[in-house]
Amino acid sequence: MPRRLQPRSAGTKGPQATTAAALAATSRSHPSASGDSPASAKPLLRWDEVPDDFVECFILSGYRRLPCTAQECLASVLKPTNETLNFWTHFIPLLLFLSKFCRLFFLSGRDVPFHHPWLLPLWCYASGVLLTFAMSCTAHVFSCLSLRLRAAFFYLDYASISYYGFGSTVAYYYYLLPSLSLLDARVMTPYVQQRLGWHVDCTRLIATYRALVLPVAFVLAVACTVACCKSRTDWCSYPFALRTFVFVMPLSMACPIMLESWLFDLRGENPTLFVHFYRRYFWLVVAAFFNVSKIPERIQPGLFDIIGHSHQLFHIFTFLSIYDQVYYVEEGLRQFLKAPPAAPTFLGTVGYMLLLVVCLGLVIKKFLNSAEFSSKK
Repeated sequence: MPRRLQPRSAGTKGPQATTAAALAATSRSHPSASGDSPASAKPLLRWDEVPDDFVECFILSGYRRLPCTAQECLASVLKPTNETLNFWTHFIPLLLFLSKFCRLFFLSGRDVPFHHPWLLPLWCYASGVLLTFAMSCTAHVFSCLSLRLRAAFFYLDYASISYYGFGSTVAYYYYLLPSLSLLDARVMTPYVQQRLGWHVDCTRLIATYRALVLPVAFVLAVACTVACCKSRTDWCSYPFALRTFVFVMPLSMACPIMLESWLFDLRGENPTLFVHFYRRYFWLVVAAFFNVSKIPERIQPGLFDIIGHSHQLFHIFTFLSIYDQVYYVEEGLRQFLKAPPAAPTFLGTVGYMLLLVVCLGLVIKKFLNSAEFSSKK
């Protein structure tokens, strides 16, 4: 039984043992002196023929030879391995979203040019969406180059998700939050007095919230990346559950929209936002279920190694959630352009994103420089 199917204990291998296992697996996967090519000798491996850190929960076969060359990694996307559909379930959405954002920026028919400050939050959001899918594809294709590169690619994958989460918050901040009654002091002050009997001026409270949204989201993005990178080390017994929980945290930035639907008639005032917002979170709940439960491969190990395992389903439902999000962000942009409250600044949008890239890069560098890392997906 693979170690990844068992509880982790004190006997977990350290870096030296992992390296030895990698060398052993490499020697098994390479052909002998017969001169046969590696692909013809053994194109796919079983879980007991690869290092423990490459073994995925309840996935028994379909592993690529280790280490692969970059050319072999690229060629593997057209072969039936246990990573093939992990790549395609995010590469196809990448192309769809790339087409969608090209239409939004260049072919929408609006009078606003693509470089107008009003579109800066959309650029931040679009870069996050596209980078997330592109980095996921890269990590899954090139994860078998080496132990260190596998860890590096998945660190970058976690960082791209954090980057996307912050980009979403930037889009929310400019396109969606200003239209909410919950963040309008002229509405909330009498509402609180009538419902709760509190004579409170909500102006300062709402202003404080607006001032803290982006800085708090920025800190969460960095903290989530740190936590996910640490989940690849041996101290973490449930890495998938930890990563799922960690990436739920930035979603709290959307709480005002949820509260708006509870306190006011969001369904009647903005049905597009209401429907797509809640459907997005339904898809996210389904995606989290598959990511943590490892169903269906947990029920029948080996049956879903190539097609239908939980990570592929996780990819599909995260795509659906982002598709709904893009829909209501676009609607928010449309409402924003009708009466823009204030033009977004470069420092308040792109400046934040560039600073986040620097911070996330430093986090990844720190973990890669650490001698104790373990490469788990």
